[in-house]
Amino acid sequence: MKKLEQFIKSEVFKYLFFGVLTTVVYAVIRILFFAVFHIATFSAIVASIISVIFAFWTNDRFVFNQRSEGWQKRFIKFTSARIMTLFMDLILAKVLVDSYPQLIGQFVGGNLSLVNAIETGFSQFLIIVLNYIISKFFVFTGKD
Repeated sequence: MKKLEQFIKSEVFKYLFFGVLTTVVYAVIRILFFAVFHIATFSAIVASIISVIFAFWTNDRFVFNQRSEGWQKRFIKFTSARIMTLFMDLILAKVLVDSYPQLIGQFVGGNLSLVNAIETGFSQFLIIVLNYIISKFFVFTGKD
């Protein structure tokens, strides 16, 4: 039981917890925007902007326990790193949803909304792993 408590208090658990919340924020916004506009890349951009702001706040405050000073510099680093992962997300959305939806569509009866949802889940898994590595070693390097 003590190990479970230690894990729940750990940085990795907090990152995963808030990462899941960020992913939910991202996915809900992206799916809603896609339902209205039917453009995967636009939906990904809007969802990314909102989820990056949410992710920075939770990571800075709750996961990596940063001092309040210097948050602007951390925000710039964090945002720069997230722009890199946004490009990865956009490439995946463009390829798997906009250009070649049949790659996933063959498994879901060609339903474009399901193709978009599956691609969103896949890309978010990759992004969570990459963003943790970047955040841990390049952005949030000072503790409170």
